[in-house]
Amino acid sequence: MKLQGTIVAAHGRQYLVEFADGERLLCFPRGKKSDLACGDRVVVLRSGDGQGVIDGIEERQTLLYRSNEYKQKLIAANVTQIVVVVATEPSFSDELVTRCLAAAESQDMQALIVLNKCDLAERVAPALGALAPYARLGYPVLQLCAHAGAEALRPHLHGHTSVLVGQSGMGKSTLTNALVPDANAATREISAALDSGKHTTTHATLYRLDERSALIDSPGLQEFGLRHLSQQGIEHAFRELRPLLGQCRFRNCRHDREPDCAVRAALQRGEFDARRHATFRALCAEAG
Repeated sequence: MKLQGTIVAAHGRQYLVEFADGERLLCFPRGKKSDLACGDRVVVLRSGDGQGVIDGIEERQTLLYRSNEYKQKLIAANVTQIVVVVATEPSFSDELVTRCLAAAESQDMQALIVLNKCDLAERVAPALGALAPYARLGYPVLQLCAHAGAEALRPHLHGHTSVLVGQSGMGKSTLTNALVPDANAATREISAALDSGKHTTTHATLYRLDERSALIDSPGLQEFGLRHLSQQGIEHAFRELRPLLGQCRFRNCRHDREPDCAVRAALQRGEFDARRHATFRALCAEAG
């Protein structure tokens, strides 16, 4: 009998699949290769040992992943919103924020920036200053303190499958635990099912918020390669560049040293933030 379910956690080639009635099965893919992610909707055949075999995967709406020249790392599938979590302390990488937002734009996901640890009042203004270029582009910035005010995030999650991304230490897991009262218990259950004590730090986990909303807590990131994006894809991923596309003198302009480059002109006019421009150039170089 074939069952349809959703992958809520993974460890190696083991996947915990949840079904509509709440039942969960530890499942394994067919074959040696396995490119499945938390959030994937899959077809499962129940096996006689109380486990299951993943027999198929439904078409994905979105796939959030990072890549470099050697490999790719799947983060989450069928996500409709990316929530980039930063904090007033420790300091955050604006390059990583830009890369996360570019990944969201490349998949046509909604994006929200959460500034955590706003109880550290003296550090809020500098952090907001660093986030100002994103706010000017229309990315909402939500200020909160996960320990006492995580509920401010809940309305922004309604109706979405959201994934929390960001560096380690920004408070993603604290937010998750505040919004999902039984998250720790669920994580222990998942870890036991997958026989993985390191589950919480190495793999994404999906939690149900209500019938229409889900939250995926992902591992801390130190880098976010987007080598899979073409130059055209990178240009599209920067909101401020879209009105400029097609305005350069040369159709195949690399926006580097070419004369009459609309992107470089915008940079000189202050319409393209210098830090975002540096990340844009780095992404173009990675794309080759």
